[in-house]
Amino acid sequence: MSLHFNPRDVTWLAFNERVLQEAMDENVPLHLRIRFLGIFSNNLDEFFRVRVAGLKRAMDFKEKVIAESFYQPPSKILQRINEIVITQQADFDKTWKKIQLEMAEQKVFIKTSKNITAKQKEFVRQYFDEVVEANVIPILLHENTPMPYMRDKSLYLGVAMRKKDWNYHSNYAIIEIPSRFVGRFVLLPTEDPEEKNVMLLEDVITFNLPHIFSYFGYDEFSANAFKVTKDAEMDIDNDIKTNFAEKIEKGLKNRRKGKPTRFVFDKDMDKAMLELLIRKLNLSKKDSIIPGGKIHNFKHFMDFPDVIEYTKKPVERTSFTHQAFEHGERITDVIQKQDVLLSFPYHTYTPVIDLLREAAMDPDVKSIQITAYRLASNSKISNALIYAARNGKDVTVMLELQARFDEESNLMWKEMFEPEGITVLIGIPDKKVHAKLCIIKKRVQNKTLQYGFVSTGNFNEKTAKIYGDHLIMTSDRGIMADINKVFTVLKKPKEDYLPVLKTCKKLMVCPQFMREKIVHHIDKEIEEAKAGRKAEMIIKANSVSDRALIIKMYEAAEAGVVIKMIVRGIYCAINQKDFKQKIKAISIVDEYLEHARVMYFYNKGSEDIYISSADWMNRNLDYRIEAAAKISDKNLKKELKDILDIQLKDNVKARILDKKLSNEYINNGEKECRSQIETYKYLKAKTTKK
Repeated sequence: MSLHFNPRDVTWLAFNERVLQEAMDENVPLHLRIRFLGIFSNNLDEFFRVRVAGLKRAMDFKEKVIAESFYQPPSKILQRINEIVITQQADFDKTWKKIQLEMAEQKVFIKTSKNITAKQKEFVRQYFDEVVEANVIPILLHENTPMPYMRDKSLYLGVAMRKKDWNYHSNYAIIEIPSRFVGRFVLLPTEDPEEKNVMLLEDVITFNLPHIFSYFGYDEFSANAFKVTKDAEMDIDNDIKTNFAEKIEKGLKNRRKGKPTRFVFDKDMDKAMLELLIRKLNLSKKDSIIPGGKIHNFKHFMDFPDVIEYTKKPVERTSFTHQAFEHGERITDVIQKQDVLLSFPYHTYTPVIDLLREAAMDPDVKSIQITAYRLASNSKISNALIYAARNGKDVTVMLELQARFDEESNLMWKEMFEPEGITVLIGIPDKKVHAKLCIIKKRVQNKTLQYGFVSTGNFNEKTAKIYGDHLIMTSDRGIMADINKVFTVLKKPKEDYLPVLKTCKKLMVCPQFMREKIVHHIDKEIEEAKAGRKAEMIIKANSVSDRALIIKMYEAAEAGVVIKMIVRGIYCAINQKDFKQKIKAISIVDEYLEHARVMYFYNKGSEDIYISSADWMNRNLDYRIEAAAKISDKNLKKELKDILDIQLKDNVKARILDKKLSNEYINNGEKECRSQIETYKYLKAKTTKK
């Protein structure tokens, strides 16, 4: 069988197109369409910082070896990326123009320095003087001076300045837009109380350019936005005299020197200014130099001011309390008696925080051990852990200092935790700790009780409001025993830690062993299919790109195993001609981010089902500590399977994942099923049952 795959990075762009489709969909409420444009923009920034940068580095290696890893030669993929991104940018610009027309119907207008009233001009001058000016530092650009340091996530104004009596000559400057300090949006006063006028910070600065450069006596100004995206790879120093935290700090500083991977600019920018910037940034035709509209760093529009009316009544989906906790019992007592499956953001995240708070106050609790990959900025989880440490509990937190773009935040938590007496673990060399685990131990009448939770997503109460994830709260002895083994490895990492992880029975763990067990499960389904018996697997993941598992999946499809995939993002598999059973693969992009990983195997009717922290990616399965918990309770197994079935029936927000990456919506003529709404109804109905 000849094998075919879609390149990982091209399929990721297809995912981001699905995000853009949500912004283009007129059935989506206007405020959410603006937010989806912000998400699309932010996603693309990170894509260029990480993936495009990686492809450019890969071009320095032997093309044949690298092509197998990327599924195509990096040079070819980069060419396709540029073509796709330019097309998507055009769709983005059209969508934004259309949205602005719809905003105008609601009397919401984005104002520039050229279309504000005399009263608004006075307001903008005063606002600049009182709020903005202290944060504005213009830098003059000259042909013979080096380019100043460009901050990766920042937006800049390129300013061209002239005097009327100069025929040809202009001077140039750049100004970093200080949105980190004063915000991106300014609400202007209006004479019509029903009208809302919003001005972007760069336009506030543009209006005040004559004041900023008054010393030079310029008469004419033009200012256009641009941004630079840099390689976000972080080189870790191998100096044995330096501890790991110090290496991360040094790596963060070195990241500032990353090479530009993309230059995006206002297509109306002064041509001489544009050429000067391209020269100073050492960009060439091979680099991603992308003309765009006037507005860049659109990620800030995820937090656009609340000035849009809800013309479409939003669907009521407020998070609710799981039925197991409705009677006011302590969370600790409930999960000593039964396993509880929480599904976010449908269920409120409060029980997770309450369990840790109960442990902090319980005199019988002796220790808490938890992994932390990405914590909320004002984390209630962290506060509960600090409270527990102050109450004399032995608290251990595994902080992943290499969590991409959260390195600084996790270093900060390390500095906060350690003075409180919390033991901070920083993992295993060359392996990120991505497992989502917690174990609490208490001593009652000379007996040790253990309980905790395993999750598919981060222990982050902020993202739990918008990320679709599952978390199992349990006192299952087998799961607790396996969590203890993982923490044994994390506390004393050695080169020979794999034998310890191999003994895990209720958890599938990475590296190595989760892969082996997944293959084992697929082989069993293949055996059943070849014998003419029912064989089925359902995989829900964020990404599926691992070559070995995709090939194993191909083998299963060829044997006749029914395979159903729900994959939000990257999906490299392609149905081959000789499959006995075509793989059904869909992607759901809706208001909530589908983040859960679930694996279901029919297994002769015993129906094995797992919730996991790991995607089907080489990096997760071979280079991270990950964990998947087997669900034992038959009611919880049914609940998870029911949710998967609801998602597989989605014909509103589900797109078909096909060879052409066309992102066609499922249109099967059946009763309308929008899975996020139907999942809410399904789980909510359980709270009303007696």
